[in-house]
Amino acid sequence: MPMKGRTGNAAALDLHAMARHGGHVELEISIEAAWPDTIDWEILAERALGALSAVAPELANPRLSASLLFSDDAEVHALNREWRGKDKPTNVLSFPMLERDDLLALAPDGPPELLGDIALALETCAREAADNGVLLEHHAAHLVVHGLLHLAGHDHVHSDEEAAAMEGLEIKALAQMGIADPYGDRDPATGSHRGD
Repeated sequence: MPMKGRTGNAAALDLHAMARHGGHVELEISIEAAWPDTIDWEILAERALGALSAVAPELANPRLSASLLFSDDAEVHALNREWRGKDKPTNVLSFPMLERDDLLALAPDGPPELLGDIALALETCAREAADNGVLLEHHAAHLVVHGLLHLAGHDHVHSDEEAAAMEGLEIKALAQMGIADPYGDRDPATGSHRGD
């Protein structure tokens, strides 16, 4: 039964039921750069998606699919220039295909729906991981979670409240994977260290 037109509480109950039953976005994963072969990046991405689906139940809808590209700086730079008008590489790009309201209203039964596309840049990810003293696989998991939240309509640019909410979901999902809070002791709402 479609959730459109139903109360927010009824829709939320349906979303939480989907999350409990283990359904989630179907990821099509491509590895097109020299990401270290000591890590199974596909399994890492699936684990990140599973953890995120538990805290962001809108991603537990089995109708959804998304593509995830493990790429390099050159390709992400080209994508960033073409689609965002920014002439530089970045760590992760997300290209959502659904509006958040449409995602939240999407019933669990029906034809497949494309959530969007994500691309990660190896060199930028590796540099950031090294700069922050974290494992590349932990940083990549964080960026997969971050990218999926963007596909789900979350944002961290327009308001401190939205940024805090998005970072909170990232922290919860990563904790389920045994990955430390990527923001450390910084307050996501203010950017200052907690206790300052």
